[in-house]
Amino acid sequence: MSKPTVAIVGRPNVGKSTLFNRLLGGRDAIVSERAGTTRDRHFGEAEWAGRTFWLVDTGGLVPESRESMDTAIRAQVELAMHEADVILFLVDGRDGLTPMDREIATRLRRAGRPVLLAVNKLDDLPETTAHLGFYELGLGEPQPVSAAVGKASGDLLDRIVALLPPRNDQEDEATIHVAVVGRPNAGKSSLINRLLGEARLVVASEPGTTRDAIDTPLRHHGKTLNFIDTAGLRRRAKVEDDVEFYSTLRTHRAIERADVCVLVVDAALGLHAQDLRIATEAWEQGAGLIVAVNKWDLIPEKDPNTAKRGQDQLIEKAPFLGFVPFLYVSATTGQRISKLPELILAVAAARDHRVSTSEVNRVLQDLLARNAPPQAGGEEVKLLYASQIETRPPAIAIVCNRPDEVLESYQRYLQNGFRAAWGFEGAPLRLRFTARGASRHDRDDGRRPRAG
Repeated sequence: MSKPTVAIVGRPNVGKSTLFNRLLGGRDAIVSERAGTTRDRHFGEAEWAGRTFWLVDTGGLVPESRESMDTAIRAQVELAMHEADVILFLVDGRDGLTPMDREIATRLRRAGRPVLLAVNKLDDLPETTAHLGFYELGLGEPQPVSAAVGKASGDLLDRIVALLPPRNDQEDEATIHVAVVGRPNAGKSSLINRLLGEARLVVASEPGTTRDAIDTPLRHHGKTLNFIDTAGLRRRAKVEDDVEFYSTLRTHRAIERADVCVLVVDAALGLHAQDLRIATEAWEQGAGLIVAVNKWDLIPEKDPNTAKRGQDQLIEKAPFLGFVPFLYVSATTGQRISKLPELILAVAAARDHRVSTSEVNRVLQDLLARNAPPQAGGEEVKLLYASQIETRPPAIAIVCNRPDEVLESYQRYLQNGFRAAWGFEGAPLRLRFTARGASRHDRDDGRRPRAG
């Protein structure tokens, strides 16, 4: 991991997620009055005073509990502490020093990492002196803060940045954001765990264990892949709990900010209507798309054509899936998991690919010579010239005499021809038809057919 990491730890309900959101300047983590809402490590990219770093929100640490979820959270927090360059220990200034705080402080002193003690919920700063009682923990000067109101959050960030290790050459390198999406219990967390080679995400057999969108960076061949493990999407009618409702919103936001989406499908259940809705949303948002068919090891009596038959049936329902790579994997056995990072890099590169204007026009003329545009209303439709105007995803503007009269069937012909020439595998390709003399702004805002 190239960026330094700061992990927020503390007992339940001291305001870790609220502080996480405050320091990131947004609302990326779920905040609830219910203790234990945050169960996994939650990564976010923070920036302050010219430094960028990963900020990690962890579940509430209950040192002596033997409850299964508390035990799982404890393992995640300890892993976050082990990976962190700086540990931000958050306590509740209203409650004062508690025995659980003392136990956590003892663990932190053994962690061998720089620890910054922050005393939260001091909304009456600067008058209060409640933070001074925490000197007793022996972790240095306590930093008072109010995460809810925002008081002294800048002072806290100053102290965090001062503790970060020196900047390295890779810190500012661009990151490829990968949203891992799909219906509940398709094996999204298990797939990431297998890929990373460690149990970074809490995995349980019951559906819906992952509530929030959790960022997990991975270095691969000199690139940073930031995996966003999301709560399983369900149809809205089944989203009853308030926390699950916000989880669904976070999943849609994860798709919006993703460069590449990996749609995880349960091989035994097949790709259902909800999976198609997720895939369509990712495609229309402009993200690259990969379909990872998980639990492939559980399919009995496979033959060499089993996968192809299934894909052909899906492409009939959603033709754009014909441009999307399918990978048949098993998170349990590790089958083909190692191929996923390379495939992600290939799809990200296709989404970022730029073709010269001369090459675009050469291919366009070849396509026109092979199949001229159909006439509309008795008047000839002429495609004059074209150029690629965008990447991420790629978009090609085509100047013509009657931009509103290009039939969708002919648009698909052009898209297929452009893809045959340049690939763009896994990436949406958008065509925009504009009139002669249109400005660049007009071309960018021109008629946009369905991405193909």
